[in-house]
Amino acid sequence: MRTLHRLAFVLFVATAAFSQTSQSSPSTPQDWRAIHNSAIIIDTHADTPGRLVDENFDLAQDAGTGYLDFNKIKAGNLGAQFFSIWVEPKANKGNEAKRALDMIDAVYEQARRHPDKMMMAYGTHDIVVAHQEHKLAALLGVEGGHAIEGDIRILRDYYRLGVRYMTLTWSNTNEIGDSSGDMDDKNIQRHGGLTPFGREVVEEMNRLGMIVDISHVADSTFYQALELSKAPVIASHSSSRALTNAPRNMTDDMLRALAAKNGVAQVNFYCAFVSQKYLDAAKQLRVQHDPDYEKVQSLFIKPQTPETAKELAEAKAKLAPKLPRPPLSDLIDHIDHMAKVAGVDHVGLGSDFDGIDCSPQGLDSVADLAKITEALSQRGYTAADLDKILGGNLLRVFGQVEKVSRQMQRQ
Repeated sequence: MRTLHRLAFVLFVATAAFSQTSQSSPSTPQDWRAIHNSAIIIDTHADTPGRLVDENFDLAQDAGTGYLDFNKIKAGNLGAQFFSIWVEPKANKGNEAKRALDMIDAVYEQARRHPDKMMMAYGTHDIVVAHQEHKLAALLGVEGGHAIEGDIRILRDYYRLGVRYMTLTWSNTNEIGDSSGDMDDKNIQRHGGLTPFGREVVEEMNRLGMIVDISHVADSTFYQALELSKAPVIASHSSSRALTNAPRNMTDDMLRALAAKNGVAQVNFYCAFVSQKYLDAAKQLRVQHDPDYEKVQSLFIKPQTPETAKELAEAKAKLAPKLPRPPLSDLIDHIDHMAKVAGVDHVGLGSDFDGIDCSPQGLDSVADLAKITEALSQRGYTAADLDKILGGNLLRVFGQVEKVSRQMQRQ
């Protein structure tokens, strides 16, 4: 009981600190590493469950060209990871829930096999407990509302299994609302944002205590979900459209609107979302059907056997002169811009690790997260600011989602 009281107090103090504007002095080159090593670092999006299922990968193994394994997680001091339950819509048509359940099971199996390194987490309290016990807090987020197959009961089942956020759409418009990923497809029937069923889904997510995630949605869906939700919403893995004009990124107006409702935007690390130069070059190679570009894309989506991983590494090396990785400073520019527009209380990290084929130079895996802390420190971010960006903001929002859920369930 004493431990529980202590953890509750830690969580209260942490959330209170994260919710206030920092008055601290900028961190010095000597203390940024201490800040990084003591912070509860939360990443809201990694697609590793696909590897767990398709490649029979185990986090105790070396991830190779992948971004996450236990050694890398420890080196980067990652405290909590939302594992993305992403169901490819075409290949799994009619079996979306089955595919989602396979990936959910795979994450639970990692926790069962490695209880000394990882524990399943279902809320803010569990994240703090895992931090105290020096374990990875493993959380689940469904990426794409098509995974509930148009059935609100499946949404509730996912919550019972531990899913704590759902991205309303992936790149495909679905029964919930319009996506940003198929806006140019004239064969797609538009809803004008959320559907009536989508509104029901948002309300039920609020009641359950499941975070509403607006990454991937069309702008109209974003604004309607933001207005409807009684709890703050997040963008689990989206960057700034002002810096990189990708429809998956958020405009400055969207960032300000999100902040006004106390939400948080988790910055995506994908090269094409943080570098306009990279995005333009990739589009040109795609239009030209460049064989090196197409080979990397085809190899990336295959299960990464040792042979495939070797072939992919060779293909990437061949493509690199045509499509060089952007510098880490491009990612830092996005974090900095979003913090200036929305406020430092409304920005976090949503890497998209293991769901991307390119990350900025020097950011080769989760082990390199400290480079982000160092770069932000060099730009004058204070210790309190860094704590917020690394995980405090997400922890605050998650706590508010839980509070709204309790209030709605009492009513």
